[in-house]
This record gives sequence, C-alpha cells and structure tokens, in this order.
Amino acid sequence: MTRTGACLLSAGLLPVFRPSRRYAAVKTSASFAANGLLVKNNNVEYKTKELKDYFVESKDMIKADGGPPRWFSPLETGSHSHDSPLLLYLPGIDGTGLGLIRQHQLLGKIFDIWCLHIPVNDRTSFIGLVKRVERTIRSESYRSPSRPIYIVGESLGACIALAAASCNPDVDLSLILANPATSFSKSILQPLLPLLEVLSNQVYPRVHEILSLMTDRMVKGLCLQQIVGDISQDFIASSFYLSVVTDILPEETLIWKLQMLETASTFVNSRLNTIEAQALILSSGRDQLLPSQEEGVRLCHTLPKCEIRSILDSGHFLFLEDGIDLVSIIKGTYFYRRGKYLNHVSDYMPITPSEFNRFYPPYRFYEDITSPVMLSTLENGMIVRGLQGIPSEGPVLVVGYHMLHGMEIIPIICQFYVQRKMILRGMALPGLFERLRSKELADASLFDIFRIMGAVPASASNLYKLLSAKSHILHYPGGLREALHRKDEKYKLSWPDQSEFVRMAARFGAKIVPFGVVGEDDVVEVLFDCKDPTKNPFLKPVAKDLTSTDANENRKDPTENPFLKPVAKDLTRTDANEEMATEDISFPVFLPKIPGRFYYYFGKPIETEGRMQELRDKEKAHELYLQVQAEVEKCLAFLKEKRENDPYRNIFPRLVYQAIHCFTSEVPTFEL
Repeated sequence: MTRTGACLLSAGLLPVFRPSRRYAAVKTSASFAANGLLVKNNNVEYKTKELKDYFVESKDMIKADGGPPRWFSPLETGSHSHDSPLLLYLPGIDGTGLGLIRQHQLLGKIFDIWCLHIPVNDRTSFIGLVKRVERTIRSESYRSPSRPIYIVGESLGACIALAAASCNPDVDLSLILANPATSFSKSILQPLLPLLEVLSNQVYPRVHEILSLMTDRMVKGLCLQQIVGDISQDFIASSFYLSVVTDILPEETLIWKLQMLETASTFVNSRLNTIEAQALILSSGRDQLLPSQEEGVRLCHTLPKCEIRSILDSGHFLFLEDGIDLVSIIKGTYFYRRGKYLNHVSDYMPITPSEFNRFYPPYRFYEDITSPVMLSTLENGMIVRGLQGIPSEGPVLVVGYHMLHGMEIIPIICQFYVQRKMILRGMALPGLFERLRSKELADASLFDIFRIMGAVPASASNLYKLLSAKSHILHYPGGLREALHRKDEKYKLSWPDQSEFVRMAARFGAKIVPFGVVGEDDVVEVLFDCKDPTKNPFLKPVAKDLTSTDANENRKDPTENPFLKPVAKDLTRTDANEEMATEDISFPVFLPKIPGRFYYYFGKPIETEGRMQELRDKEKAHELYLQVQAEVEKCLAFLKEKRENDPYRNIFPRLVYQAIHCFTSEVPTFEL
C-alpha cells in the first residue's frame, strides 16, 4: 500500500492543500486532513531521500497546484516528541517547500516541521508572504508560549524569516538562514532583471542557464557517487532535472520571483537593526547566484545574537547537496533548545553512530600519531589495558590532569565512545561556547565537534544538571591555568587550595575516577612562555573572553543557589581572591618533536554514595579532595615510570610493528 508523504497543517490559518489524484498516487503522494490536524504515523520507516526525490516530488507538487500559499508537513517527520519545537521551513525562489527533503527524516525526530508551499502561479507579494508567516508565528506562540519557534529560510525564505522576526520582537524565534538573499543587489541575476522584464524571450533562456549551473553541479555529483557509467542515462537524468526547473520557474513566475527578491532585499536591509532573534547563518563557499560568504559575515556583525558557519564546498541550494546534515550543524552550534533558555543537559542530543563515523576519521589520524595507551583499574584493584574499569552506571566524575593545550582531550573523548559507547561530557571554558567579543580566537566552528560530543560550559549549574542526569563527566580542577602551564611545570598539578566539587559529587552519590596522562613532552618541546600576557593589551581581551561566564544560561539558571556558588568559583577559577586565579596565564610557544606516545591511567573509582552528610563538613570534604589529588599524582608517577619500559614509545617502532602485522592492529606496550 502506498504511504502518503505529507499532511496538511491549516489550523484555520491557511487554505487546505488538496492535491490531485495523481499526486496522491506517486511516491511523493500526500495525505491531507481537512480539519488541519497533523496525521502521525510512527509505524512506517522512511529511507533517507536523495536529490532525485526532490525533482520527482516537485514535479508532482506543481501539478497539484492551486490556491494560495499553504503549510504541509511530511509524514516521515512524524516521530518527534510532544515537546519538540516547531520548525517552519520557508523555501527559496523555487517555492515548492521541498528544499529540506533530504533532511526531513533526521529533523523530524527533534522538530515539528511545517513547510511552506508557494504555488507556481501564485502572485502573493513579499509583504503578503510575511504577513502569512506572521499569523502562523503568533498563533503558535499563543498556543505554546514556552516553546521556541524555529524558522529555516533559504535565499528568499531567509528574507521572509528576517522580516517576520523584525515585526515580532516579542516572540521567541530562532532563525537558521541559508544563503540569505539580502545581498541580491550584488547578485549576477540583479542586472538581468530589467532586461528580463523588457526582453523576456531573449533573456529568459540565459537566466535559466544560470540557474541550471547549480542543478548540473548536483546532478554530476549524484552520478559520480552512484558510479553511473552510462552517459546516455546521465543525459536523460540531467534533461529531466532541467525540465523540472523550467516547470517550477516558468517565464512569468521567474520574473515575479526576481522582482520579489529585489523588494525583499531592500525591505529587510532597512530593518536589520530591529531584529533581536537568535540567528544561525549558513554560507556556501561556491554559491554561484549570491555572494553568500561576504553576506554571511556582514549579517553576523549586524545581528546581535548571531553565529555563522561556512560550508566551503557547497552551492546555492545548500540543503539538497550531499554531505549536508542540518541536525549535526544544529548540534555543533548548540542551537537546539526546547524552552526559553538552553539547557545543556536536557536539550542535548547524543551523538549517533553515523555522526561519529563521519566526524571521527580526521581525529583518527591524531590517535594514530600518538597511539594512546588506555589503562584502567577494576574493582579488585587489577590494572588492565582498556577502559573496562570505568563504571558503567553514572553519575561518574572523571577528574585528572590537563596536558599542555589540552592535547589529551581528543583521544580520551573518542576512546570512551569507541570502547565503551560512553559519552564523556567535558566541562569546558565558557568562552569557547559564545560569540567572542574580542574576535581574537579561532573560528568557533573548530569547537563544534566537542559540542556534538557533549561538552558544556564549565559552571556550577551545569555540573549540577549533569550529575543529576547520571552522566559521565570530565572535569579538570586545574582548568586553563594547568592547560597553559609554563615549561618548568610539566606534570605539575595546578589545582586550587580549596575545591567544592567533591561535595557536589557526594550529593548525588557519584563515583570519582582519578586519572593521569603523560606524553606531551614526547610530542612537543616548550620553547618559552610569556611572562605576563594578561597585561598585554592584545592578549588581555582573549583571556577575558575565555574565562567569561556571563551567558544567559549562567545568569538566569533556575538551579543557581548559595550551595552552588562555591562550586562556581572552583569551576571557573575567576575569583580574584583565590591564589591560583591571581597567577599569570601564559601562552606557551612550542616546537613539534618526532611523535612519541600518550599514556592514560584511570585509577580505582572513589565512592561517595552514602557520604553526603559526612562530606558536608568542609574538613572532611577537603580530605577527600586531597585524596583525589594524591591519586592523580600517583597515576602520573606510575605512567612516567612505566613508559620508560615501552619498546614502542617512539613512532618508528610502532610503524614497523603495524607494517608487519596490520596498520589497524593494537600496538603493544609495557608489561602490566
């Protein structure tokens, strides 16, 4: 039996979308409810759709045309939870509403998706479209005031989204804008518009030739990926795709849409300073229609709450291309929330195996170079290779030494997932999760993988939430000061004199796993460290950004209370009265060496369950803190001694071993 592909969402706001019988019979067929209720079907599994599905379904969609613009919801997106945010998709100049077709299945697990379809022959003005979207926004905001509304807009749709946001500053909106057409005045299509209006017969083929550049590029990519060897099949496929583009944008419609783009760009640019909504801009590096890279940077500096991500190898129609996963982008930017404020625990979406397999290969090279040795301690005290000694049930607080520039983080996070399928959620510097004021540090996208793997800004409230959720947590009491230690402080703990994290752990009965890691001196040599960079006018803003804790989530978190304040000082290390906080932060300069090896040793877990009353006493808590610190130092001493007996400490013996056995084989180490 043929399953339907979409359902209507009128809710009395927009007319009912009633497709033709043929539309209901093909693969892209849709089922519609006259009463506007969403038809859910969670018993059907939908395969991920491809580029060809967009053209096939678009052709059927335009044949079912009739009536003004309306919303529809693809049935393969019906698996979301009841508290999932609403996502409104606003299409580009194609108007089909199917631009997210390759994203539907994954997005549908976390969003309630409504897509706007603009019929080919519809002549609703730009202002008219904005008003229609506004009505939906206000209606849904009134119905669910605590639920944010996401708007994904492409090109023209991005302009509609920005215009709607400027007119509704009181509504909680999150905008995801792909190649916004606010730069239409600089487009290669803009000079052709006056000619197209006068000499349509001569100019129209040229404009379609320009639009087909994107289609031709995607078709070639599709054919290469599917290893299609028959040239005639490629030609037939390309001809079909181009004919659909012509059907979607016939001459009069194309003129109308280009005129609308010009109006939209002018309208939105005059109101950018009134937009307060959170925004994520996705800019394609090979957009042949708009200067999207430059425009993304301009908008990012204009909008107050804006992040930007550049996808260098993509064209104008971003979401239809291979390798684009909007859900992963949302995860990597921490752009997903179910309420007014982001909750780094309840709003976190765990990394999936497919995501890990996609992100892991670049970091696998780093592991191949350092060949990390992971040791852990079983309950009986036996030391084993691997992570079997890490408790399976949380909460677990993994506490240890921070190597220079945090070189140890990637292997430890990845191996916890590879070996135990555990997500080790790191407590990281808040400055790495915000749009830095000074703009002195690297692009924030470099840290997206850590967000996807579960890292959260270091704060007392986040530690509280993670422990209450029984998570596995990676915590460095030494913080930034330890990660940027001086060359004479190698393997020296830079922990504060007092720490409150043990009392927090006892509150939830968490197991504390001390660990040590050595090997930084086997891969780099520190040349020098700055005397006092925080007094340097160029580096002082950087340090301020890194240690900043003024995010909304930290200012207005409901779990903030006097019990958490001491822990906040311990986590952020910004209290001027603390001894360690007053010391200079140095930015060491180092020289790479012939790669050695990293060694990790996780000690026996320390139980805190049932000790909450005991550890309320500060002296008792401090004794446990010193015990954890001593165990970490023992782990470091153990590894420094044992690595001297490792015949494969240098990279060359390891390469020889792998060449003889297998390059994927585990390289031996010292005897346990």
